Amino acid sequence: MTITAVDTEKPRADAAPRPRRGLGDTARAYLLNAPAMIVIGLLVAYPIAYSFWLSLHRYNLKLPALERFVWFQNYVSLISDPTFLSSLRVTVAFVVVVLVLTVVLGTALALVLNETFLGRGVLRSLVLLPWAMPGVVNGLMWRTIFDAKTGALNGLLLQLGLIDSYQAWLTSPSGAFFITAFAQVWNTLPFTVIILLAGLSTIPGEQYDAAKVDRAGVLQRFTQVTLPWLLHPLLIVLILETMNAFRAFDTIYVLTGGGPGDATNVIAVLNVRTVLTYTDFGLGSAYSWVITIVTLVISIGYISTLYQRGRIDV
Repeated sequence: MTITAVDTEKPRADAAPRPRRGLGDTARAYLLNAPAMIVIGLLVAYPIAYSFWLSLHRYNLKLPALERFVWFQNYVSLISDPTFLSSLRVTVAFVVVVLVLTVVLGTALALVLNETFLGRGVLRSLVLLPWAMPGVVNGLMWRTIFDAKTGALNGLLLQLGLIDSYQAWLTSPSGAFFITAFAQVWNTLPFTVIILLAGLSTIPGEQYDAAKVDRAGVLQRFTQVTLPWLLHPLLIVLILETMNAFRAFDTIYVLTGGGPGDATNVIAVLNVRTVLTYTDFGLGSAYSWVITIVTLVISIGYISTLYQRGRIDV
């Protein structure tokens, strides 16, 4: 009898694949994007750093011999400058009026445009037109409308018998202030409407159906259903419109030039006048940083207030 030996040894498993050498996907992505990010960083970071460096210097093109490093003396001089303090008060009042009008009118328009009716698409398109208008053109348009001699508003009111003679609307401090505020709102309102319309489109219809079953009125449905869903869009609107109002310049400068008196002399107008008229780049840079710091503090305040109330997640 022949006995055949059977090989009972298990087949050797294939050797584990060696790890591939080289960069991972994440590292490769960072490496490919690095040149563009460096260029963008230089284009953004360098002007910011240089403007802060200028704000620490006495730097006037008309007085080059007096150029020197003065630390925070420009900021100290701003705090004690009556013109700056007056401009700051005007700016704060301007921002408050613009924000109130923007939020109220923007919410009302968004609610109307969110309803279904004939011609809604056309009306939504027309609402965008003011946003496409540059600030300079916006200022020229409203200056023409409110012109004391040939203004369209004066002609209309005169034809309706509401006034006896042409009125100089922009020579009154209060009139000029509210006209510039309205012009700013008119120019930026479409952006607010777009943001709020996007927020309204995310509200489930079941929420309104349940509210109607509970016999909630229109005001209750707005406060209990609509408003909570609009907190995030409203926060975005508040932050961006605060920044826009604080740095508003072109419309105001073309419309009133900062006058009459100091009625519309906001910080942005004072800043540009300091740099271009008086060529004081050190003090002008300090103005810019004051605007930046104030808007940053207000934006953080918006977010922290809603966060502490549990309305948003950060």
